[in-house]
Amino acid sequence: MDTHHVPAGQNHDDGQSQDGGENYDGGRSPRRLAAVLLVAGVAVSFAAGDLHPEGANANDHAAAFAEYARSNLWIGVHLGQFAGMAALIAGLLVLGSVAGGASGRSYWTARLGTWAAAAALALYGALQAVDGVALKHSVDAWAAAKGAEKAVRFAAAEDTRWLEWGMRSYQSFVLGAALILIGIAVGISRGFPRPVGYLMGLSEVAYLAQGWIIGAEGFSSSNTVPTLAGIALILVWTVWLLASSLRRS
Repeated sequence: MDTHHVPAGQNHDDGQSQDGGENYDGGRSPRRLAAVLLVAGVAVSFAAGDLHPEGANANDHAAAFAEYARSNLWIGVHLGQFAGMAALIAGLLVLGSVAGGASGRSYWTARLGTWAAAAALALYGALQAVDGVALKHSVDAWAAAKGAEKAVRFAAAEDTRWLEWGMRSYQSFVLGAALILIGIAVGISRGFPRPVGYLMGLSEVAYLAQGWIIGAEGFSSSNTVPTLAGIALILVWTVWLLASSLRRS
């Protein structure tokens, strides 16, 4: 899997040259980097999400928009969420590169997974521009409007909200595709705990369910179980991957 040149007499398995030369990492450093980025992405996303206003029912637009208009942290919270996703995707890109680093069964699966991960980050950036910036200014304008203008501003904010639904739905689909493709590559590659690949595949199922429900119903209660399942699964396999990479150090 590792693409570095291995000098003659050096052993892939024990990471040490037969003649007592300098230790060879055998791909452990990129695995560790991937795990650290993934766990950091999850941690930053959780920290930013904890500051997100959650008091109102997100599908009750009048109540939700009023809450969003009162929030002074809205734009910063969504920037934090984007930073968390960027770290998570960076981890997936490194993980996919390591898992598919040599030609074989995992090569094209990992490469397709990294392309999907990059597309997922691009979609997430656009999503946060809509949700974190455009929606905030739209609900602020609605909250400040008077008379007949208020109904017009509310309709504009709803249009922005529905655009958010669509972007979040497709971002979930694409991120799910990245998770299962890279998960397959991890599952069939040497040097990774095979259950991590299986858990990544289950994460994909949770994200596909989220994408479908958000596209059909918005932020309804039907999405609670897939959302919690996705969070739990990603937390488990990222921490497992980090622990495995540290044990191999």
